[in-house]
Parts: sequence; structure tokens; C-alpha cells
Amino acid sequence: MGPIPKTRDLFSTIAAQVLAFLLPARCAGCDAFLPQQSAYRLCSTCRASLQRIDEPICRTCGIPVGFNGVDFPLCQRCVKAPPSFGKARSLFYYRRSADAAPDILGSVIRRHKYGPNQALGVVLAELLDGQLPVDADYDVALPVPLHRRRLIRRGFNQAALLAAAVSRKLGCRLDVATLIRVIATSPQTAQDLDSRRRNVHNAFAVRYPERIAGLKVLLIDDVLTTGATANECARVLRAAGACAVDVLTIARAL
Repeated sequence: MGPIPKTRDLFSTIAAQVLAFLLPARCAGCDAFLPQQSAYRLCSTCRASLQRIDEPICRTCGIPVGFNGVDFPLCQRCVKAPPSFGKARSLFYYRRSADAAPDILGSVIRRHKYGPNQALGVVLAELLDGQLPVDADYDVALPVPLHRRRLIRRGFNQAALLAAAVSRKLGCRLDVATLIRVIATSPQTAQDLDSRRRNVHNAFAVRYPERIAGLKVLLIDDVLTTGATANECARVLRAAGACAVDVLTIARAL
């Protein structure tokens, strides 16, 4: 016979079950009721609707390409201007515009960042439960930082929440203080690639270079669009002594 649970623990368990019955959880995507024992915050239908990024992809930036038997699997952008990161990988596609066709992942990301709803960070972290398309031997995971004014206004950095989940999964160190944003750049959303690159140039700095010197770094963000922000972060990290910088995001813009 097992140990008798403490009265407080017993009441807590009963209360949780009662609340789950009276206020059943809803899917973060479609708002449908979830099964009582569901391990996820997205229902099976919404999870099945996510568009996973599969091969063939550019071996550097990860954008889908058609190789057609060619033994040089790089997209034209990476051939013309090789990025500062070693490789960038994303798990799923998403649509940038809220006015586009229904897109579960895009909706969750926008509500998480601009809602704001920190609880939706758990939904995004759950999407990391499978095998990640990156190496398993990183020394440290760093989130793309927010400028302090935006961090104060928003109250959290969504990339930092994801980086914490990734670091636990890969068993590497989490560092949220070394890479900082020193310029409060304008939003990138409506800008083209050249404008994005100019917008983020010199916007980041490494505050503690000794923490990443000679290390293999995994840079984490929620989305990758043109890669301009990730490339600028990787540039300053490598200039500060990181031996390699790769990028992982939950989503990549269509």
C-alpha cells in the first residue's frame, strides 16, 4: 500500500479535477474543447494543419528549394551573399499577414507577441517536442534580444521563453544576458530585405564576450522571415569570438 497523501495535496488534486470539469481547456488554435487528459494546448486537428518544412532545403538558410539533381544545394541568396550564421532551420511555415487565409501557427504567434499572452508561449514550446533539425552539441542557447524599452512595454521576450525550452531539450546552457539590442529599431514587418538589413545594422552588441568565446552557439527566435536579424546577431557573435552560430526558429514566413 502506498503512502497516504497529505490532506492539502488531496484537496489540491480534487480542486484541479473539479476545475478541469467546470472549466475544460480549449484549443489555443480553434478554441475547441480539449480532451481532459490532453498533453497539448493545440487539438489534434490544429496540430495536423501545421505545415512542417521538409527537404529539399538550402543547406545554409533552410529555405525550401528545388535541387533538380544539382550537387550544390544552396539558394541563390546564400550563393550571392553567404550569411554569418552556419545554418538556419525552422520547424513550420507561417503566414505573415493576419488577413491571409486561416493560419493556426501565425495566429498563435501574433497573439503571443502582440496580445500579449505569455501562456501561448507554452503552446509554441510544445511544438519542440519532436526531433529538432539542428545539431545536439551546442554549448549555449541565446535568444534574439528585445530592446529594453520594448521588453518593458511587452513584459517578456518570446524568444527567451523558447530558448529556455530549447536549452532544456538539448542540455546546453541558456544565456539571456550576453547578446543585447542597443538600438531600438523600427518594426521589420513591412520592409524589404535591403531595408531590413539597414534597419538592424549595428543594432546588437555582445556584453560578455568571454561567455561565448570559442563556443558553438544556437540563436533562438520565434520566426524567420528574411534572416536579416539573425544574420546581424550572428555577425556580432562571431566577431566577439563565437566559433560557430546556428539559428533555430519555430516558424518561417511563406
